[in-house]
Amino acid sequence: MAFARSRGPVFLPSIDSRSTAPAPTVAAAPAAALRCSRFAGRLLAAHPELVAEVDQAAHVGWDAQAMRAFLAVAAPADESALGAALRRLRQRVMLRLAARDLSGRAPLAEVVATMSDLAEVALQAAHRVHTARLEAELGVPRAAGGRQELIVVGMGKLGGRELNVSSDVDLVFVYPEEGEVEGPRELSNHEFFTRLGRKIIATLNEMTPEGQVFRVDMRLRPWGDGGPLACSFDGLEQYFITQGREWERYAWIKARAVAGARGDELRALVRPFVFRKYLDFATIGAVRSLHAQIRREVARRDLADHVKLGPGGIREIEFIAQAQQLIRGGRDIALQAQPTLAVLAALAARELLPQDAVDELTQAYVFLRRLEHRLQWLDDAQTHQLPSRPEDRALVAEAMGYAGWPEFLAALGAERAAVTRHFERVFAESAEDSASTPLWQGTLEPEVARAQLSATGFRSPEEAAQRLAAFRAGPRYQQLPASSQQRLDALVPRVVDAAARTGDPNTTLARCLDFMEAVSRRAAYLALLQEHPQALERVAGMLASSSWAATYLTRHPIVLDELLDARVLHAAPDLAAFARGLRSAMAEHAADPEAQMNLARELHHALVFRLLAQDLAGALSVERLADYLSLAADVVLSTAVEQAWARVAKRHRETPWFAVIGYGKLGGKELGYASDLDLVFLYDDPHEAAPENYARLGQRINTWLTAATPAGVLFETDLRLRPNGASGLLVSSLEAFRRYQRESAWVWEHQALTRARFCAGDAQIGALFEEERKAILTAQRDPAALSAEVLAMRGRMHDGHPNRSGLFDLKHDRGGMVDIEFVVQFLVLAHAHRHAELTANLGNIALLSITAGLGLIPIALAQRAADAYRAYRRLQHGLRLNGAAYARVPLADVDKHAAATRELWKAVFGAGGSDAAGSA
Repeated sequence: MAFARSRGPVFLPSIDSRSTAPAPTVAAAPAAALRCSRFAGRLLAAHPELVAEVDQAAHVGWDAQAMRAFLAVAAPADESALGAALRRLRQRVMLRLAARDLSGRAPLAEVVATMSDLAEVALQAAHRVHTARLEAELGVPRAAGGRQELIVVGMGKLGGRELNVSSDVDLVFVYPEEGEVEGPRELSNHEFFTRLGRKIIATLNEMTPEGQVFRVDMRLRPWGDGGPLACSFDGLEQYFITQGREWERYAWIKARAVAGARGDELRALVRPFVFRKYLDFATIGAVRSLHAQIRREVARRDLADHVKLGPGGIREIEFIAQAQQLIRGGRDIALQAQPTLAVLAALAARELLPQDAVDELTQAYVFLRRLEHRLQWLDDAQTHQLPSRPEDRALVAEAMGYAGWPEFLAALGAERAAVTRHFERVFAESAEDSASTPLWQGTLEPEVARAQLSATGFRSPEEAAQRLAAFRAGPRYQQLPASSQQRLDALVPRVVDAAARTGDPNTTLARCLDFMEAVSRRAAYLALLQEHPQALERVAGMLASSSWAATYLTRHPIVLDELLDARVLHAAPDLAAFARGLRSAMAEHAADPEAQMNLARELHHALVFRLLAQDLAGALSVERLADYLSLAADVVLSTAVEQAWARVAKRHRETPWFAVIGYGKLGGKELGYASDLDLVFLYDDPHEAAPENYARLGQRINTWLTAATPAGVLFETDLRLRPNGASGLLVSSLEAFRRYQRESAWVWEHQALTRARFCAGDAQIGALFEEERKAILTAQRDPAALSAEVLAMRGRMHDGHPNRSGLFDLKHDRGGMVDIEFVVQFLVLAHAHRHAELTANLGNIALLSITAGLGLIPIALAQRAADAYRAYRRLQHGLRLNGAAYARVPLADVDKHAAATRELWKAVFGAGGSDAAGSA
C-alpha cells in the first residue's frame, strides 16, 4: 500500500504519562500494520492527505490538548462547521490510533484514553457552541442558585475512560435546578436543556458523508427511552429513591460529568444510591441473577463467540470488580474508582481478591480489550463477535500476534477459562439448604422434631424446638420483606446444624437466634451469611464460646466482614497498619466529622473483633491481649487529638502542645474489652489562648471518644483522676499538675501515679510528665504514715464492695487482686527513693519480681503472688467473656492463690494489716 505525503498541519500532543509510557514490542511499521484494518484503507483512499497521521503514528499519539488545538485552528463558526470539524478530527485521531495500536506502539491504556479524550473534547465543544447559540437566541436559564448549566454525564466506558475504538457514548443529561429562562419569551429550564441536549446529540450522532462523530445512546437516563431527555438534580434524586433498580447502580458506578459545571454536586447526589454505608452483600445475589439473564440471552442468541457477553468475556471481569465496589465502596473510597483495572488493583491491595487472581484477570482483560479493538478496526463496526470468514480470522490472528487462527483460539480459550474460573469462585451459589429445613418450617410432628434435635446433640430438644417455633412466629420474622424471610429460611437450618456441632447446642442456638433476630432487618448481613457459609460457622463457634462475644457481635454486626477470611481473622495484629488505616480514613473524610467518628468506631470494632476471635481460639494470653487493646487505645487517642484539634476554630498553633495521660488499666497496659479509659489532659504552652483552646480540645476529645453514633461508642472515659477530681479543671497546665502533686495530692493519687503513662499527643510533654512522675514516686516518705494511709484506703475500698454471695470475689475480697496491687503500690512509694527502678511502669507481675530481687519481699512468695495475679486475671477474663456481672468463684477453686496473697500482705504490712484493711 503506497501513500502520498501531505504538507498539511500536524497536531502533536503534549508529553504526558501516557505518551511516554513504555509500549509493547513493536510488531510492524504503522503503514504495514494497517493492512489489518479495512476501515483505515477506505479512509486513506477517500482522504489521501491523512497519510501524515500514519507517519506520525511511529512517534506519538493524540491527546486532549492536541485535539483542542485542532478545533481551535478549525474555529467552527456555526453548527454545521462544528460537526464537520469534529468529523475531520475523528478521522485523524482514528487513523493515527489504528496505526499505533495495530503496530504495537500503543498500549491498551493509550488506546482507551485517546478514545475517551476524543469523546470528551467533542462533547465539550458541542456543549459550549450550542449553549452559547441557544442562550443568544432564547436567553439564560436561571434559578434560585443563579445561572444554570447542562451537565453531560458520561456513563459506562466513557465514564470510566475506557472507551473502545468503535463505541457508542452512553450519556445522561442533568441540570441543577428547575427555573425559568431569562429571555424574550417564557421558557422553562427543562425545555431549554431538552433543546440543548437534542442539538448535542445531533452534532455527534447524525450520519453525514463524512460519517458520525459518535453514536449516542440515551437509554440509561431515568425511565429510559420513555423518560425526559434531561432532568434536574431533584428529579434524579427522586428517581433513585422511588424507582432506582439494582442494575442501575451498576450503570451509575462509572458515571462522570464530562461537560458542564457542578459535577461535584452531582457526584455527591449519586454516591448514596450507588454505594451503601454498610457492606452490601445482597449485591452478590443481584449480580448472579443479572449474569444468569445475560447467559440465557447469550444462549438464546447463540453468542458463545461474543468476547464481551459470552462466557469468560469482558463483562464477567467487570462484574467481579463492580460487585466488590457495590459491596464495599460505601466504606472504602478507593473502591469507588471507575477504571476496571484500577478497581482490580485496589481489590488486590486490600486482599479482597488474591493477587494471582487479579494478575490473571488483568491479563485477560487486556487480552480481551485488545481483541475487541482488533475486531472493530476491521470495519469501524461496534462488534464483539468473532468473525466467521477465513480472511477476517487471518487478519484478527495476525493483529493479535499469532501465526494463525488455531493458535489464537487456544490463547483466547485459556484467557476465557481463567475468567470463568474466577467468576464462578466469586459468584458461586451458596450451599444447599440443610436437610433440617422441615424442622424450621414447622411441618414435622412435635415428637419427630424433638427426636431429630435430640439425635443431633441437643440435650433439651423440646426447648430448642420451642425456641425455633417462637422465632418463626415472632413479629420480627413475620414483618420482614419476603426476600429477607427467604434468606432466613435458608440460614436457620444451617444455624441449627452449626449449633449442634458445639459443646452446648441449646445455648448456642439461643444465642444465634438472638443474633439473627437482631440483624435481620439489615438484609446485607443476612446476605453475607448466606453467601459465606464459613462465616456462619465461625459466628456459631464464637457465640458458643462467649456470651460477651454474642452481645458484641449483635451490637456491632458490621464486623461480620472480618469472618470471611480466616487468614486475616487470625493474623498477628498489626497496630502500625491499624494506625495507617485510621489516619487514611480520617484524611479521606476530612470534610465530614460524623463519617470520621463512624469510621473510627468501625475500624476499632474490627480490630477488637479480630482480637476476640484469637482470644477465644486460645491464641492470646490475657497479658498479650491487654497489650494489644492498650496500644490500640493509644492509636485511637492520637487520632482523637488530631481530629479534635482540627475542629478547634481559633486554635493558636498548628500542632497542640498537649498530652493525654493514661491511668488505671490503660496506664498499666491491662485494658480489657469493656474497660473505661482513665484519662488526664495536660498542656505546656505559654500562649494566652492556651487555657481556653486546650479546655475545648479536652472536651472535644472526650466527645469524640464517648459520643454514640450509628457505629456505637469508642470508649467510656473517666476524667476524675485529674487534679482536684471532678471539681477541678478538665485540662491542667503541666506546672499546675506539678504543683498539685507536690502540695495537695492524696496518697491514693500517688498510688495511681504508679500506673500512669503518656499515651498520646506531644511526646515532649509526655517526657516532662514522666520526669515529674518519677520525681513524685521517688520522694522519701515516712513508712508508718504511708502504711496507715494505704491500709485506710484499702479498707474503704473493701467496704465499698460488699460481697454476701458466699463466693470469692477475685478482685475485691481479701486475698484478691486489689491486695496485690496495693502491696506493689506501697512498695514503690516506700522504697523508690532508694531504688529508682521501681518507678518503671512495667505492671504488677514485673514489679513483684523487681521488689523480690531487691530483697523487699521473699523471692518464693513474690513468685506465688505473681502466679496468683495471673490466675486471677485469667479467671476474671473468662467470667467476663461469659457475661458474669461479678468476677466471683468458689473459694476452693483459688484457695492456694488467696492464701499466697494474704501471706504477701502480712509480710509487707504485718499481722495488723489485715484488720486495718478490712476482712472478707
